[in-house]
Amino acid sequence: MTQVEARPQAGDTVRGVQEAGVPDKGLGGNSVGLMGGAVIGVSTVAPVYCLTATLGPTVGEVGLQMPAIFLAGFLPMLLVAFAYRELNKALPDCGTSFTWSVKAFGPRIGWMCGWGLLVATVVVLSNLAGVATSFFYLFLGEVTGSEAVAALDGNKAAHILTTLVFIAIATAISYRGITATKWVQYALVGLQLTVLVMFTVMAITKSDEVAGALDFSWSWMNPFGVDSFAAFTAGLSLSIFIYWGWDACLSVNEESTGSAKTPGRAALLAIVVIVASYLMVAVAAQMYAGVGEKGTGLGNPDTADNVFAVLAEPVMGSGLGILLFLAVLASAAASLQTTFIPVARTALAMSSYQAMPASFAKVHPRFKTPGRATVVAGIATGVFYAVMTLLSENVLIDTIYALGLMICFYYAITAFACVWYFRGELRRSTRDLLVKGVYPGVGGLMLTAVFGKTLYDMWDPAYGSGSAVFGVGSVFVIGVGLLLLGVVLMLAMQRRSPAFFRGEVLTKETPALVVND
Repeated sequence: MTQVEARPQAGDTVRGVQEAGVPDKGLGGNSVGLMGGAVIGVSTVAPVYCLTATLGPTVGEVGLQMPAIFLAGFLPMLLVAFAYRELNKALPDCGTSFTWSVKAFGPRIGWMCGWGLLVATVVVLSNLAGVATSFFYLFLGEVTGSEAVAALDGNKAAHILTTLVFIAIATAISYRGITATKWVQYALVGLQLTVLVMFTVMAITKSDEVAGALDFSWSWMNPFGVDSFAAFTAGLSLSIFIYWGWDACLSVNEESTGSAKTPGRAALLAIVVIVASYLMVAVAAQMYAGVGEKGTGLGNPDTADNVFAVLAEPVMGSGLGILLFLAVLASAAASLQTTFIPVARTALAMSSYQAMPASFAKVHPRFKTPGRATVVAGIATGVFYAVMTLLSENVLIDTIYALGLMICFYYAITAFACVWYFRGELRRSTRDLLVKGVYPGVGGLMLTAVFGKTLYDMWDPAYGSGSAVFGVGSVFVIGVGLLLLGVVLMLAMQRRSPAFFRGEVLTKETPALVVND
């Protein structure tokens, strides 16, 4: 074979060429285009579910500045998206954050970055499955007009069993391949966005018919209008969480058409669609319901966890209102299914580079998917949810609250990895300085600040469910505990696979190209 030292330009197609350090993992190539990748990114975020769960709490923190906070949370995600795009151009690897951070900072920081993604995803999967179950019974109750059917969600045995069925279905679809995933997502994402547009139009149209409604004001877009810095950071933490998952379309880079450019463009397109959806619904809901603490007001603490359940019928009527319940169900179910993509492919990449047991590197010969990793992720999700639900509802709630820590952790590392990986190129042009250095660096600093503030807040037992362990908030114990568990597992893998941790498998240097003669 012949060594070629020059790096190809983004978008170049070189027949028979493969980057050293990016082995063929057996995934099905050319399966996802720009639109398919963007749909996967939007679906993983679950915009309808995120909106119904966060509109109320965000108003509770920042009041009328909710739209501004949604914009503020979008900023670090956009800046980090530049990092993902540039790193993907240089190294389109399904391990994404793991692979790139190993290249930049070495095997240990890279392993912990990959662990942050894996553990966050499993927790999210269990939460999404539970939400899908809740809205499934709520939807059935609305369709049948039976309170007994809706009440089945409160039956612990029925709830757990239904949740496990949802997890099994999502696992099976992901197992069968990225093409099956893509077409299912077109339908589910299309339904979500259609219903959100309908809700927005009808809420604005009817906003002059109800008490407590507000006229639109551009001041809602001013983040400096928030009363205090503490309220701002609390709202920002919520806002960052609702954007999590857009990077799923980067995890299918080895399966995409034009792997150097398409996934990065899909990520940016997904983020734009998401922020546009959030802003239009936030403004419409605020205009219709106001921010009062009674009735349908968005500040009502009794309805904060599910705003759409309260607004569906008043805004859309009894006939169309049921579509909003269906959209939330579709949102949770769609995200449950696509969220298997990054966790399975990250595990595949880590295994391929000897950072995890070799069994996770097995790809199904027919479906071209990381079958073993997908099934294990499904089993882990089911076991985690069942055990946590039976053990304590408070523990499950606090685990979800601890998600923000993991999300900021691996996103920030990825952003800084971009700056460090391209540090020798930052003086080449203004464009390189901005998109490879300044933008990712600022995004990483913003997420690091949120990480630190969240860590500080978690120490207080009042954060989350109010539970404590020896006087320390249980959310802090769970969040830090999950990261420390990653350290323990990393040390165990270091004994089992010393070559990876010596930097012999995945090197820091920019890879040469290997042309197979």
